[in-house]
Amino acid sequence: MRIQRIIVRVPRMDVTPASSSRALPAINWVEKRTDRCVPVTSLAAVSITRADSVDLMLAGGKRLRARLEQDCPTLDFYSGFYLKPTADGMVCASRDSIRSRSGGQCRISSFRMLVPSR
Repeated sequence: MRIQRIIVRVPRMDVTPASSSRALPAINWVEKRTDRCVPVTSLAAVSITRADSVDLMLAGGKRLRARLEQDCPTLDFYSGFYLKPTADGMVCASRDSIRSRSGGQCRISSFRMLVPSR
């Protein structure tokens, strides 16, 4: 009998200010419709900006907001989160959950693409 356990860790993005003397202006993000699924291999980092969702940084510079189901505190994901990979290699809303280091889990209810406001 062979048991294989694979878990994907998505680290939290470092949000410390840049060492330059000029601070960058804050970016206001606008949510747009997007696909229900994202390839696991495109996930680069996570940022916690709201109480009901986590922002995912993707390879290539795109950002997604993963809205979480109700009663799921995002503070549990202060150091990133874990995913159980699926056979199709995708993370999908209404199907997959993210897991915290402390053992809690939250189902992803939807994804929204984040674009800078004009």
